Amino acid sequence: MLLSPLNWLIHLSSSLEWGVALVMLYRYGQFIGRKDVRRFALFMLPHWIGSWFVLLYHLSGDAIMRLLELSEVINLVGSIALLYATLKILKGDEKREAKPAKAWMGSLFGGVMLVAGGSTPYSFMMGSSWFDAVLQVSSIVYLTFLVLLLKVRKKDPEVFSGLTVAGFWFVLVFISVTVVCMYIAIHVLGYQSLSHDDLLHGFAESLLSVSNLMIVIGIHKKRKLAEQRLRG
Repeated sequence: MLLSPLNWLIHLSSSLEWGVALVMLYRYGQFIGRKDVRRFALFMLPHWIGSWFVLLYHLSGDAIMRLLELSEVINLVGSIALLYATLKILKGDEKREAKPAKAWMGSLFGGVMLVAGGSTPYSFMMGSSWFDAVLQVSSIVYLTFLVLLLKVRKKDPEVFSGLTVAGFWFVLVFISVTVVCMYIAIHVLGYQSLSHDDLLHGFAESLLSVSNLMIVIGIHKKRKLAEQRLRG
């Protein structure tokens, strides 16, 4: 394996944080009785699955390129799903439920999803071919999702905190820095791939962990505010 134990820890933590965010948002949707919020949380699932394909790719010593290719296809599906969920929130035609879904459903879902999660757009590490088109479409979809997320924050501030929205946007910083680190590793230092430079790879991946942590903390703050309003 190319990754050091510390680098593996960073990769796993970023995936875990995405899974925690997913569960927390789902339970927050239960708490405030919002079906559209719970749907958004569920639609974070494809990115979580895609992150595990990336981890499996690294586990193979970056030898099974098909795993990386599958992760990009899954991430495209995930971006489309998040865009759809965001549009449903903006549409705002779903009435607040009289009773939230049963708590045991959220607990069961949480027990399964706390294993891990995360959005890891590594497709730029691949070569040309039709996956370039997949990457371009995925980028357009995700950027559209980010813009609509700002509209959701303005129109319906109950759903996301500013920190959560910033966390989703911070993924762009992760991608940009990873591209730069990849260029340095390959074209300046002469490595075969970014994975061969553990320091640069770990630094880039840590930014995804920061992004997911921002999302988690933002959801936590939103839940606490909702609980305070309920008590007050």
